[in-house]
Amino acid sequence: MLLMRCKNSNSRRLPSRRRWIHFLIVDRSHSKNMMKKANSKLQAELEAQKKAIAEVEAENRVLQSNLTLEEIRTKESKLKVEVSLMEEKLEKLRTGIVLVKPEDKKATEEAYREKINQWRKRKRIFKELWDTLTDNSPKDLKEFKEELGIEFDEDVGISLQLYGDLMTSRKRKRTS
Repeated sequence: MLLMRCKNSNSRRLPSRRRWIHFLIVDRSHSKNMMKKANSKLQAELEAQKKAIAEVEAENRVLQSNLTLEEIRTKESKLKVEVSLMEEKLEKLRTGIVLVKPEDKKATEEAYREKINQWRKRKRIFKELWDTLTDNSPKDLKEFKEELGIEFDEDVGISLQLYGDLMTSRKRKRTS
């Protein structure tokens, strides 16, 4: 920076006192450099503040994800009740108490037999219809099934005989 002094035009009226006007000549490149330095300093400060905020937010998330003491006690009491119920159930199983009533077991077996019988009937009806429809069909049967989106039990690896034999094998085991 350069400081210059000039005489004021009014200095003629006041001979004893001289007035000087000071002019400030600023080197613009110097002021730009100073502004750039100040800006970079502020940018660095901003980045540091952002980093600090991110760290505080991360710590806050960690603290919020942790359970409070009240929540821990509540959860602990619920788990204790659940464990005691399971221990009672385990003790019943160890002593040989039957958990399924004979009436419930018989009703379930009857429902199972009924469903297997319905499956057999439906499979037989479909098979008869399929054979009738495709008896004189010029199309390849596999392609026709693909077009219609039909899958037979055997195509997906299910055997009606296997499921039907489950009940008869259980009866044989009981009588032996």
